[in-house]
Amino acid sequence: MQSLAYRKSLLVSYSDVSVSYDGKRVCENVSFEVKRGERVLLNGKNGSGKSSLLKVLLDSDMEYTGEIDIGSNLVISYVPQDTSFLEGNLKEFAIKHHLDESLFKTVLRKLDFERIQFEKDMKDFSAGQKKKVLLAKSLCEPAHLYVWDEPLNYIDVYSRMQIEQLILEFSPTMLIVEHDTVFEEKIGTKRINISQRE
Repeated sequence: MQSLAYRKSLLVSYSDVSVSYDGKRVCENVSFEVKRGERVLLNGKNGSGKSSLLKVLLDSDMEYTGEIDIGSNLVISYVPQDTSFLEGNLKEFAIKHHLDESLFKTVLRKLDFERIQFEKDMKDFSAGQKKKVLLAKSLCEPAHLYVWDEPLNYIDVYSRMQIEQLILEFSPTMLIVEHDTVFEEKIGTKRINISQRE
């Protein structure tokens, strides 16, 4: 991981944030901060708006009220929950996202990718392979803040352990949604509970 040092302690703050999706409010009055070196976990039931709270950081078209303050020139690396958009081969993907192709493929090999996969179209990858592509991309990206939405979906136990070790070794600042409680206990430094809106 290439975690960049941010000049200020505070990277992101949410103040009384309520998010709407397709005209329906999914969470409301959420307040928390992400400070340098913290690994903040958003906890809550499915449908409580956790993923939406991540998306408003990156998508200015998301509908929300309240205030989200993002540090100036903050570099964010994002792993979305959805992998269905992936297509083309890994070389093309690396070029598109300005990744060091050799490093990118080395990370994928460590995540148990076979070399034969390198020439295949990602549309034909399994769900776990697609998630590993997005994780490897993020692990290769220099960033101040790593925003990961359910990164361990479909990921095998060995790869999970490697990812945990990387996080503990490099101590990046992170904002994460994840349901794996063992992973949460190992890497989380702060938990924010998001209540389901009635």
